[in-house]
Amino acid sequence: MSKLILIVLIFFSYQPISKSSENNYYLMLKNNKVYVRYGPNKNYPIKFIYKKKFLPVKVIDKKDNFRKIIDHKKNSGWIHRIMLKKSNSLIVLEDKIVFKKNSKLSKPLVKLEKGRLVLIKKCIPEWCKIKAEKFVGWIETKNIWGKIN
Repeated sequence: MSKLILIVLIFFSYQPISKSSENNYYLMLKNNKVYVRYGPNKNYPIKFIYKKKFLPVKVIDKKDNFRKIIDHKKNSGWIHRIMLKKSNSLIVLEDKIVFKKNSKLSKPLVKLEKGRLVLIKKCIPEWCKIKAEKFVGWIETKNIWGKIN
C-alpha cells in the first residue's frame, strides 16, 4: 500500500521540464524609458522605471501582452511586450578582458568592469564577439547575463 501511495505522489508532483523552460528566454529593452509594473496590465501601478536601452532581461512568465521579467540584479516585474525586442546584448557579471581574437593568447584590447552592458556581434561556444563603445573584440561567455547564441 505504501508503494502505491508513493507512486501516486510522484506521479502528481511531476511537472514537465519543457513547460517551465518555455518562458525562460532573454529579450532586451527597446527604449531608454521602460515602465515595470506590479502586475500584467496598465492598471497596475509602476514598480520602477528602467532608463537603459538594450538592457537584457529574462522572461520568466507571460500573460496576454505583458511579460514578467527579471534582471541581472534580481529585480522583477511586468513589462508590455512592445517595450521589448529580441536580445543581442549582455552584461558582464565580473571584470573581463576583451581580446582581439577568441583566444586568451590573443592581444588584450580593454578591460570591461563588472556590470558593463555590451552589444553582441556573434557568439560561438565559450566566446562572444562584442561591441563596447569604440572597441570590438571577443570575451569569454563565463559569468555573463543575457543571450549568447
